[in-house]
Order: sequence, then C-alpha cells, then structure tokens
Amino acid sequence: MSIIKATDVKKTFTIGKMNVDILKGVSVEIEKGEFVAIIGESGSGKSTFLNILGGLMPPSSGDIFIENEKINGLSENNLALFRRRNIGFVFQSYNLIPQLTALENVEMPLIFSGISKKERKNRAFEMLKKVGLEERAHHKPSELSGGQQQRVSIARALVNYPKIVLADEPTGNLDSKNSIEILNILKELNETTGQTFVIVTHSSQVCDYANKIIKVVDGKVFNN
Repeated sequence: MSIIKATDVKKTFTIGKMNVDILKGVSVEIEKGEFVAIIGESGSGKSTFLNILGGLMPPSSGDIFIENEKINGLSENNLALFRRRNIGFVFQSYNLIPQLTALENVEMPLIFSGISKKERKNRAFEMLKKVGLEERAHHKPSELSGGQQQRVSIARALVNYPKIVLADEPTGNLDSKNSIEILNILKELNETTGQTFVIVTHSSQVCDYANKIIKVVDGKVFNN
C-alpha cells in the first residue's frame, strides 16, 4: 500500500524575469515502511521535491497524496496540523534551539499535543534513549558534537510517532564514522517501528541502506 504518491509534480521558480523549471513532471509512489533514498546532483531538484512531499512547499502543478489525502489541497492551518501529526523532519543543519537542552529540544513538537508536561518529558527521554543519547539529555547543543546534535534532531523528528520521516542530507555535515552511526540508527528505527523513511542524499552510503532508490536528474525521475 502506497503511503506517499506524487503525480506529475512540477515546480517553477521565477528569478527576475526568468522562469526556472526545477521539477518537470515527477511521479513516484512510496510504500508504507520503505526506506527510500532520493539521490541526485546539487541543483537536480531533489531537496525541492522532498519539501513538496512534506507539505513545506506547494507544487506549481501536480498533486501529493499521503494515505490517499491530497495535501496540496489543504488550507495552511490544516496542512500545518497534518504535518505535525504525520511527518517528522530531519535537516542537515540540525535546527536545534541553542538555549534549550537536548531533552527540551526533543520535547518541542509535543508542546501543542495536549499531553501533560510529565508525559512530554518521559516521551522525549525515551526517544533520546533510542538514539543512544540519554546521558546527554541535559546538555545544550553547544556542548554536543555534530553527530550527537543530529541524534537529537532525529529524536525530535520521531517523538510525535509520525508515520513518515523526511530527512534532507542528514549526514551531510558529518564525518564517515558519524554518518554510519546515524544511518544505522535510522535504519534500525525503520525496521523496528515500521515508519516510512525518505532520505535526500548525494551520499552512496545511504543507498546501501535503502530498499528503494529514486534518482532525480534535471528535475525528472531517471529511475525508480
């Protein structure tokens, strides 16, 4: 059963007086529980495609369906609510709040979920344990290595138990050792939770973990 379906997705940006076609009619289906790598050169359109899949950016035309719901037809408020309930995001730059501890950063997505403060902290701590970082729970980002910060980012993405995790170059700022550790964590979470992972990358390492590879070349899917 497909959990994500993109149908003839196009994206055009206007730069000055020029229209630049970034995506040129991309159609893909991603099955529930898959670990998918989206690969391509810089500027190929892969990160734009990921942002559209996650509802962070609207397509110029075409449709995105998640569990048969057309998300590009939702209002801005309903789309934000849909993302919060269904999608976790992991970014190359971590996007942690520097004034907060690791635990508090992980807790952030739960603040508007309606659960108690105690339950929020318990769930955030359990997620830090899953990524092997419980001993650093009360450290701020500046006190953590790059690999540790990315683990916090992953824990934050997963704390809401999303059905889908979208990751944009999650190992892009890491050395080889930390990259492998992060990929092992992501793959283990995928296998134990059944969550769907979609990872944009230019790293061949990620492809070794994927059970589906989508290659984007000049705004088109080259193979799927």
